[in-house]
Parts: sequence; structure tokens; C-alpha cells
Amino acid sequence: MQIPTFDDVLAAHARIAPYIHRTPVLTSSYFNGLTGAELFFKCENFQKAGAFKVRGARAMRSSV
Repeated sequence: MQIPTFDDVLAAHARIAPYIHRTPVLTSSYFNGLTGAELFFKCENFQKAGAFKVRGARAMRSSV
């Protein structure tokens, strides 16, 4: 298996851009307090299919 290049990532982004939705980045004062750090959660579960895996599947399917 070959490691993707930056150009591969850009090409995949261009292929899937019409099918993805921007999702929010959230924080949690509760978890920040537990860890003593400021944590950020990228909510890919808000994609229409409910998971980030849609992006990978779409990118793979559209590259074939």
C-alpha cells in the first residue's frame, strides 16, 4: 500500500466536496475540567450519514 501524497489528498477533497457538509467543532467545559486542557471535538457524526466514513467511501468510490 502506498502512502497518499498531499496532491492525492487535494484530489480526494475535490472529488468529495459536493457531497460533504461542514460540521461544527465543539468544546466541553466538563471534559476540559477533567483533563486540565482545552479539548475540541470535531462532530463528524453530524454528517448526513452519521459518520466520517462517508468521506472515505465517497473518495474511494469516485477515484475508481
